[in-house]
Amino acid sequence: MKSILTLLTACGLLAQAQAAPRPNIVFIMADDQAPWALGVAGNRQVPTPNMDRIAQEGAYFPQAFTPTPVCSPARGSIMTSRYGTELGITDWINPKADGTLGLDAKFLTWPRLLQQAGYATALFGKWHLGDLDEQHPTQRGYDTFVGFRGGGLTPKNPSLEKDGRVEQNEGFVVDLVADEAIAWLGQRDTTQPFAVSIHFREPHFAYLPVPEEDWAKVKDLNPIVPEPGIPGLDLERVKKQTRDYFASVTALDRNVGRILAALDRLHLADNTILIYTSDHGYNIGHHGLWHKGNAAWLLKPEALPPATPNIPAIERPNMFDTSIRIPLIIRWPGVIKGGTVNPHALTHLDWLPTFSALSGAPIPSGTTIRGRDVSPLLRGEVKSWDEDIYAEYSQKHRAQVHMRMYRTPEWKLVRDFKNEGRDELYHLAADPGETRNLIADPSPAARAAYHDLTARIFAKMAEIHDPLLSQAQLPPR
Repeated sequence: MKSILTLLTACGLLAQAQAAPRPNIVFIMADDQAPWALGVAGNRQVPTPNMDRIAQEGAYFPQAFTPTPVCSPARGSIMTSRYGTELGITDWINPKADGTLGLDAKFLTWPRLLQQAGYATALFGKWHLGDLDEQHPTQRGYDTFVGFRGGGLTPKNPSLEKDGRVEQNEGFVVDLVADEAIAWLGQRDTTQPFAVSIHFREPHFAYLPVPEEDWAKVKDLNPIVPEPGIPGLDLERVKKQTRDYFASVTALDRNVGRILAALDRLHLADNTILIYTSDHGYNIGHHGLWHKGNAAWLLKPEALPPATPNIPAIERPNMFDTSIRIPLIIRWPGVIKGGTVNPHALTHLDWLPTFSALSGAPIPSGTTIRGRDVSPLLRGEVKSWDEDIYAEYSQKHRAQVHMRMYRTPEWKLVRDFKNEGRDELYHLAADPGETRNLIADPSPAARAAYHDLTARIFAKMAEIHDPLLSQAQLPPR
């Protein structure tokens, strides 16, 4: 009798689980938003009340990372749970230089996975994973696309593609992208669960113009310079870039608020998992730099270092935490307790397996996946977690580098296999700001960390079949 009751109970629970509506997914991604450009991160100079609201109603993840600190490969990893070297996309896609380069159809994408599982899928905003028709978002799993295929776009009066036609629009692109996403939410087939990607161009350079209401919030700001003591730093330029950047973040935050209001108005919030993130991090004065992994110096001309054969004097390729760390906030009503600060490491590689688990859409047998399903972590069911991070960047536009990085909570090693003398080792536990490169430090701890992390880098390169590995077998130091 007891076994029969147990079986009936199990069947009942299974039926209840199967009857429960699958959650909707709203994936909002900024372009170039720094992890430090958020109120919830402790920044009191940039007003982000709507991003902060997501954190107040959900969880903030201060240890979230991108696998590559530049646009196209990061976006490829988000779509496929694969590293850029596996996709053949190692730097931002430049149509003039890269021709037909784009995301190959042979790679499974999470929009395709969810589309096949019955979800309505849509992308509004930036794609940057191929300009050709055969690389179009609707060929990679999105039912609907409104936005732009390339990387750059003017902040105002942009040309946007809709219904397969590119037309000139009046207004600010940040508002237009939100308008289209909100309209789609209100007009969609309500019998289907949905997964919508909203990929804003903000706060990508050029930061200005922005709507006057957003500029008014920061126009009189005297920004804090993060590292004012760097020799030769152009302080006034840092302040101007920071102020203009914050204006773009403010415009973005206002439109995040409009999306939150639409979810409330349409009674969608309770069954919708909302993710807010960025493709990679950003620097404005941090380490004396501007931009992300392909950063330039913000130094006065006389303070610039000499050029090398592969790196112009103005360039500083890097994998600092300010470049590889991303903002990440997730709201999941009824599951994530509001105000949670989750200390565990996540990466963009984790989205495909996580969305598979959340939607019940199985990953086809034989599919290679590099990330992890983090839904147990969101539910608070995980006691231990691997906090190590591997990242890569083979820059080919302007500078030429082959950087591979391994990061633990205590140490970080960056190896440049194209340029001798550019390796970097940081003791993060003692130097979280990465101000002291210990690559030549003779101490036993530094030597042990160097050898250990070099071995881990080589192991990861072998695992993902990095074609650089055959050139990277350098003798230990």
